[in-house]
Amino acid sequence: MQNTSSEREFWSIGEMSKAFEATPRALRFYEDKGLLSPRREGLNRLYGHRDRARLKLILRGKSVGLPLDDIREILDLYDLKDGQQLQMRKSLEKFTAHAAVLQNQRDHLDEAIANLNERIAWLESQLAKPASPVDGADAYAARARSALDGDTHDFADSRATAAVTARTAARQ
Repeated sequence: MQNTSSEREFWSIGEMSKAFEATPRALRFYEDKGLLSPRREGLNRLYGHRDRARLKLILRGKSVGLPLDDIREILDLYDLKDGQQLQMRKSLEKFTAHAAVLQNQRDHLDEAIANLNERIAWLESQLAKPASPVDGADAYAARARSALDGDTHDFADSRATAAVTARTAARQ
């Protein structure tokens, strides 16, 4: 009969990796950063209940994008023997601040997506029109030839008109 996790005192790195779907390398990284402190028996790492609880909190924090320094700050408040009141207040502060950052990023992403969708719609509408032989490079080349032939005023006006037309089309 296998012991349940509440009856066991220690778990190997492989068991922890499997239980939390984290790589052994990640567990060693968290240990190097001082977030986990498994007991050592020779070359073997043995993780206790405290390490399991800490790993669970680390992975929760990472899943929402909290930096490891913020996670460490929250974890370091665990042993204050105040019923985790300070830890919960600090968690609330960090989570609220991070939620605001993520919301700001979402707003910027939504704006960028809307701009891209406008550009896509405009490009699709332009591609749906039949091509004219004087559109694009041919039209520009004709205006450039005109400028080289001495009619520079016409070329500058054409470029300015083209720029205004492009800006107007972009706004639509």
